[in-house]
Amino acid sequence: MNEIWPALRYDDAPAALKFLTGVFGFSETLVVPGETGDIVHAEIRWPGGGGVMFSGTAYCAGVHGEIKAGGNAVYVVVSDVDTVYERVRAGAEIADPIADTEYGSRAFTARDTEGNLWTFGTYKGAA
Repeated sequence: MNEIWPALRYDDAPAALKFLTGVFGFSETLVVPGETGDIVHAEIRWPGGGGVMFSGTAYCAGVHGEIKAGGNAVYVVVSDVDTVYERVRAGAEIADPIADTEYGSRAFTARDTEGNLWTFGTYKGAA
């Protein structure tokens, strides 16, 4: 099986982990803590499949150290976007409200703790 794992960085990775699992609904699968309480590496999984990796900006290894916090966007495929919207809007800033798109999706976009955009929608890509 092949998968794609977006990689993000956060200035406050522990707060991001709490938000991504508590508000968005990801499951924590691996957290490697740093010596100062930051996160060196974390992996979270979406219940419907797929995952995201992230770390704190204090951890700077190779070219990934060049990634800035808060300037990314991720798309998450969901089957029941209305249910996810109700949960997320209670704890996150909604950047684009839920709506039907021209290409047949129902979607919304929210911001995480550091401004990354997360779009949740029913669109699974062109066949």
